[in-house]
Amino acid sequence: MNAAPADQIRLLDVQALDIRLQQLAHKRKSLPEHAEIESLTKDLTQLRDLLVAAQTEESDCGREQTKAEQDVDQVRQRSARDQQRLDSGAVSSPKDLENLQREIVSLSKRQGDLEEIVLEVMERRESAQERVSELSERVSAVQGKTDDATARRDAAQGELDAEAASVTKERELVAGTVPADLLKLYDRLREKQGGVGAARLNQRRCEGCRMELDITEFNEIRAAAPDTVVRCENCSRILVRTSESGL
Repeated sequence: MNAAPADQIRLLDVQALDIRLQQLAHKRKSLPEHAEIESLTKDLTQLRDLLVAAQTEESDCGREQTKAEQDVDQVRQRSARDQQRLDSGAVSSPKDLENLQREIVSLSKRQGDLEEIVLEVMERRESAQERVSELSERVSAVQGKTDDATARRDAAQGELDAEAASVTKERELVAGTVPADLLKLYDRLREKQGGVGAARLNQRRCEGCRMELDITEFNEIRAAAPDTVVRCENCSRILVRTSESGL
């Protein structure tokens, strides 16, 4: 393949722009905010799970407290009715009076036991409420950090995307001045060779693979016509000759 020396040198400009696009893509993918957001998201998920568990416990305690308080009320009302019967003198049989007094004593003990249960449930519910409050604050704090990191990431990505768009446009303009067949070869080699399809020949060294050409290959390149598109024997990339090539 033949191409004017100026066209070959412009290929280096295209290569430089392609490398810049690779760098921008890598930088975008490697932003520190990505790891920060991932870590914060894991923390947030764990905290939210704990918060849901605490809220569930508080809700369960609330229902348990309501049931226990209803039980206390029922016993209290029954005891009040029995006491009213006792005080009214409506029960005259000694045996019935004894049974009624025994039931009032039993109900009093039952009420005391139930009130202890209510207090125990109230303590558990208060503890669960404190836990809900604490976890809610922690969730809010971590969410704030996540939102901040996300905003910083989005801003950084926006800047990188804007630069990438500018470089892409410049690349299109420069690539448009390179002969189609030369550009096609370059693109094919770039895809195969890790993003580098053309490299400068610098004092017998290919700047693509960093290998030094043997003297025979170097002499062949030196003898080649200026418009001959030469390739590196080691990496197959296009070797672009410049005034720094030592030819």
